[in-house]
Amino acid sequence: MIKLKNLHKSYPMGKESLHVLKGLNLHIKEGEFVSIMGSSGSGKSTLLNIVGLLDEHDEGEYFLNGQKIEKLDEKKAAILRNKFLGFVFQSFNLITYKNALENVALPLYYKGLGRKERQKVAMEYLDKVGLRDWANHLPSELSGGQKQRIAIARALVTKPKVVLADEPTGALDSETSSSVMELLKEINREGMTVFVITHEEDIAAETDRIVRLKDGIIISDEKVVKKVEA
Repeated sequence: MIKLKNLHKSYPMGKESLHVLKGLNLHIKEGEFVSIMGSSGSGKSTLLNIVGLLDEHDEGEYFLNGQKIEKLDEKKAAILRNKFLGFVFQSFNLITYKNALENVALPLYYKGLGRKERQKVAMEYLDKVGLRDWANHLPSELSGGQKQRIAIARALVTKPKVVLADEPTGALDSETSSSVMELLKEINREGMTVFVITHEEDIAAETDRIVRLKDGIIISDEKVVKKVEA
């Protein structure tokens, strides 16, 4: 599903350049539930931006669903994002003047669906995340956990192959974080690839595989051993 080969990324810093990703090799198969961990400056956000087609790599190769990603203009990148990827952010990124239903329906507008069809599909996904009764509420009327559920519904509404979650529990308390992770697990059980950026060990432990970054290099890549209840 996602394959990176010897991936490099640098950013100009005056006369020098900051080498952020230093030859990453990573293969995430369809249906995996993977967390990327690392401290600030490790390169995990840069990695997410490249995988999410929000930034370009300098060297190496990136394959998404078997397609080699290189030299995309913004229009082509947007088409691929809309087709394959769903995004969930720490800050929710909901449109404040649109209600929950309208926020979830927005990606379907860019797919060209009519208004009635958009609302019908969006309501199905609000129901899926347990927020059908909150469809007409504005983000300001929702709790942090509800906002994140709306954001997840919005990410799912186009039926992407991969959900990219950037610190999805970073702004939530532990109980709400747990419910959000359960929702991501459920999505994964339905066959969707889920790619989570986090710095929280307990959140990473909820995934099936943990990839750790340090200074732009993968230092470990391990399956998570789940505890069996007695």
